[in-house]
Amino acid sequence: MSYNFSKTKKTLRKYLDRDRFEHSEGVMYTAAALAMRYGEDLEKAQIAGILHDCAKCMPDGKKLKICEKNHIEITEAEKMSPFLLHAKVGAYIAKAKYDIEDTEILDAIACHTTGKPAMTLLEKIIYISDYIEPMRNKASNLEEVRKMAFVDLDEALFKILSDTLVYLEKSSKKMDPMTMQTYEYYRAQRESAQ
Repeated sequence: MSYNFSKTKKTLRKYLDRDRFEHSEGVMYTAAALAMRYGEDLEKAQIAGILHDCAKCMPDGKKLKICEKNHIEITEAEKMSPFLLHAKVGAYIAKAKYDIEDTEILDAIACHTTGKPAMTLLEKIIYISDYIEPMRNKASNLEEVRKMAFVDLDEALFKILSDTLVYLEKSSKKMDPMTMQTYEYYRAQRESAQ
């Protein structure tokens, strides 16, 4: 499958503010670099990267309506903090508006915020790219994680999950239980490998 990146970007630009669009381009380029490093399909990584936040600028009420209308499961955490829905809604929008049929791409978009247990290579690449792309500058241990991502993808993933939990515990933001499930899964993986 070949994707029309210029058409996708032109359409996407209408729905995202300038910063979010630039972030999405950064994720696309970072995902491409990681795909080349780890042997993932380059076009899949790029299209998932550019579209990962396609629902981010949508009002929360609209995200909830899309989920209800299309029978997309809403967790308790998502009901309380509907901004968390942008990943699931993004996967729906990628299919409905951008004609993405590939389930690997849709799944990578759907889990890019919380991660999930047993992530595929593409899912890991999009999750990590979202965290380390060049415009990001606030995350803790960012320089370390950026280097790590090109050396050991799983180690970078675990570091991001650990740092995310620390950040969420200190902040007033609601934690989606899937973030903790993902962390616990990868912690057990690490322990069994040692």
